[in-house]
Amino acid sequence: MKSRFFLGRLKRTFAYLAVALSTLSASNSGAADNPFNSLAGTWNGSGTAKFDGGKTESLRCKGYYTNGAGGTNLGLSIRCANASAKVELRANLTYANGTVTGSWEERTYNQSGTVSGKATSNKMNLNISGGIQGSMSVAMGGGGHQVSVSTGGPTLKGINISMSR
Repeated sequence: MKSRFFLGRLKRTFAYLAVALSTLSASNSGAADNPFNSLAGTWNGSGTAKFDGGKTESLRCKGYYTNGAGGTNLGLSIRCANASAKVELRANLTYANGTVTGSWEERTYNQSGTVSGKATSNKMNLNISGGIQGSMSVAMGGGGHQVSVSTGGPTLKGINISMSR
């Protein structure tokens, strides 16, 4: 009788342990997929801006990214400039289960709107809407990341920048 009681209790203990481990594993895999984890900090880079009429200009850039809410929120500020042009992009993003949502603004051209899209641990593909429509992709890897913004805006058509620490 005691051995039957002990075996039943042992089976329940293993069942509870299995459930606990699978829950822990599932929550950690979501954290590992979060692209915000690798972006926090200060970045420097360079790239190009494309303007109406096809004109392009080289840019020097600085980026600041801050994580909040246990890593599920990301505040970003990217400022790129040269002697004749300046782009100041800011966004507040939230990540949950592979989806990114939030808001953005570009201060030089006085545009703002919302962001929505998908993300993995090393890439974000986002749609931007509001004052202008467009897309933004961020690819992380090799100790840096690349930011690409494409818009239907009246003056600025897009930027492509590479950032490193």
